[in-house]
Amino acid sequence: MLPQHMTATPLPFDPHEGAFLRALCATALDAGARIMQHYKNGVEAEEKSDKSPVTQADRDAEALIERALTALAPNVQMIGEEACSERVPDTLAPHFFLVDPLDGTRDFVAKRKDFTVNIGLISGTKPVAGVIYAPVHEKLYFSGTDSAFMLPIAPDATLDMTRAKALRVPPFPDNGLGVLASRSHRDKKTDALIKRLHVRDVIPAASSYKFCLLAEGRADLYPRHGRTMEWDTAAGHAILNAAGGIVTCEDGAPLEYGKLERALDNPSFIAAAHANWQDALRIN
Repeated sequence: MLPQHMTATPLPFDPHEGAFLRALCATALDAGARIMQHYKNGVEAEEKSDKSPVTQADRDAEALIERALTALAPNVQMIGEEACSERVPDTLAPHFFLVDPLDGTRDFVAKRKDFTVNIGLISGTKPVAGVIYAPVHEKLYFSGTDSAFMLPIAPDATLDMTRAKALRVPPFPDNGLGVLASRSHRDKKTDALIKRLHVRDVIPAASSYKFCLLAEGRADLYPRHGRTMEWDTAAGHAILNAAGGIVTCEDGAPLEYGKLERALDNPSFIAAAHANWQDALRIN
């Protein structure tokens, strides 16, 4: 028998209905504004049990998001990174939010630009909606039914969803792939894949912002080997899917969510603007 969260229970609402989606976007924007207060005032990083950094900005943003999601969708479970640093939930509901309140804490502490706020909605094992806000870049990304969207907006600005630009991935490039390589977690397997591909650029980036660059058509491929958590990828996965891209495991199977047997960590994966990205592999 499948776990309850893997059953085909339909969502009781449309996650891309205007008022709901606007509320998700407003929540990410509010969290970004709170984070930027810390960014400007200075922060001290602490070390969690897994040796990753955490700051008061992470905690404040998660508390803000939890309050907002509880009011917006009280019957939908929320799973946040900071809560899970204490304990991963024992069970999952059929539908749940995956929240990384400050993805890219190392970049945040170092006063770099690519950190983000991530809110992803999972139904069963699949990402069905996502919002990412990159406060230093002043860009808000969100999924739609037929495309993803990007809205240039400062953290303290009034949210006007009508100004958002629709995003669909461009055609497969004939001059080589733009490959995203994690600034903090690049490894030998990623380098080996890059050597096998026809590559025009290797683009350093951090956090879930890499998914946004794929959705915008500013890059073509993001291979990730090594550990990531489900809250790192859920929102970006939903946004990239909406823009026409894909996220798969190394064997080509879809990346799925709710992997309690793995304590909600991900296997290695490939995020791509083009399902046929392997057409760029060099023939030896």
